[in-house]
This record gives sequence, structure tokens and C-alpha cells, in this order.
Amino acid sequence: MNPQILIVDDDDSIRDAICEYLGIFNYCTDAAGNAEEALEKLSAKQFDVVITDIVMNGMDGLQLTEHIKAVSDTSVIIITGYIRDYTYEAAIKKGADDFVFKPFRLEELLLRLKRVLREREIARERNQILEEFKILSITDHLTRLYNARHFHAQLKTEIIRHERYQRPLSLIMIDIDHFKRYNDIYGHMEGDRALSKMGEAITRSLRAPDTAYRYGGEEFMIILPETELDAALNAAARIKTDVENELESLENHSEPITLSIGVTEYRFGETAADFMKRADRAMYKSKNKGRDCISLL
Repeated sequence: MNPQILIVDDDDSIRDAICEYLGIFNYCTDAAGNAEEALEKLSAKQFDVVITDIVMNGMDGLQLTEHIKAVSDTSVIIITGYIRDYTYEAAIKKGADDFVFKPFRLEELLLRLKRVLREREIARERNQILEEFKILSITDHLTRLYNARHFHAQLKTEIIRHERYQRPLSLIMIDIDHFKRYNDIYGHMEGDRALSKMGEAITRSLRAPDTAYRYGGEEFMIILPETELDAALNAAARIKTDVENELESLENHSEPITLSIGVTEYRFGETAADFMKRADRAMYKSKNKGRDCISLL
């Protein structure tokens, strides 16, 4: 999509000349005769760059720049013929991305615009890379679920929210039964494949507010905000069925995979560690009952 440029100037001839010139280079332009009109257009449409004069009736270009930067990442190029009254440094402090003095050649303005657009693209790519690294840092590469480090951070956040708003919060802990034996029979590559498919099945089983984590080798945690114990038990039963059905589709799957699950609800005032310990005890309660079941605590 071609860059969207808004030209703001109370001089019709300058405004029209800039719009016409940039149109030659396939920029999509719009125009406003003052800052108030510009803000109306900005509220209705996303622009990549605003090119504005400083001195206008009503709000001036520096005030317009402050308004723009307070609510969006739109870039701003400021134009002025008052060299003594307005400095480059003052404009940059207000958030401007570049500053052009009158009289100027349209070719110069085009070069400034291209530089600002190039810097926007570099910033966008950098932010995208940083976001990808952030996701990788909290994600388990095999199951595509969140990892244990993110679990601890998120559990603390949910406990704070629970205690502030007095809303229910539950936790599910899942362990794959006899997974070492499964790896010994089929090999670790097949074990990894089973874990990957388990992650897919868990993800499909979750409600929007729920989050799932690969906590250890074959251990998984699921945080269920706004969920009381009975509802968490139903969720655990659904997840157990969905995961086991998914794993039945594995080729050469003569050794069935079953799950031992513990479910518990948060008790006001307990620490995150105590909450986790109760989920762990509930899961081991299932182990002690013969595995392949769900226990509450």
C-alpha cells in the first residue's frame, strides 16, 4: 500500500503544490487547511506522515505535533519560514521527525519524506523482530505452549488480580503417565511428536482467557481465570479426552498414552508456591489411585 501523507497548511497554493508533486511519485495525499481539520482527518484515518506548517490560525504546527505524538506513531515533518522564532531543536523536542525551512524546493521535501518513511520501516521491522524474540523467550519450541518461566510470572499476575477483585482462579496440573516407557519403546523422536500433538490438543481445548504451559519434560500447567473448582474439573475432563483422542491418531500407537491430572482452586492469601504445591499433590493423588484419572484438592 502506498504511503498515506497528510498536508497541513493554511496557504492553498503551498498545500496544493505539495499534494500535486507527491502525487507524481504515487504517494496518497490528503490536505487540511488548519490543525483542527487535520486532527479530524487523523481521527478518521491512519496516516504515515503529516507535513505541517508551523504558523497557522488557531492551533500551530508544534501544538499539532504534540497532539499527534500523544495518540499515535504518525511521523511529522514541520515546515516554517520563521527561522529566528522556531529552531530545529524545539521542533524535535515536540516530537517532530524532521524540520524544513522555507523557502524549500519540492525535491528537498521529497528527500526528507523518503528518509522519514525509511526510518519508519526500519523501526517497524525492529519492533517486529523484538516482538518475535519476546514470544520465543516465553514459548516452548516443541509444544508451542508457554514455558515454565512465563508460567511463574503469569500465575503471580493472576493471583494479584484474584485478590484485588475477589474472582475465582483455578489451576490444572497434567502429567503423562509412564512417558519414559513410551520413549523407551518408540524413541525420543516419537516422544517429541506426542508432546507436540499434545500441545496442539490442549490449545484447541482452552477458552480464550485460559493459558497453558509446558512446565517440565512431560508436565503441563493450565491457569484458568474466572473459574471455580467444578468448572475447572469439567475443563480438565474435556482436555483429558481431547488430548487422549489426539494421541490415538499416532502411527504404531499400540502403547496408549494416559494422563494423571490434578485440579485445585486458589485459596485467598496463599502464595503462588503453595497454590502450585496443592495442584502437584492433587496430580500425585491421581498417580496413587492408579493413574489415568483426575483428582481434586
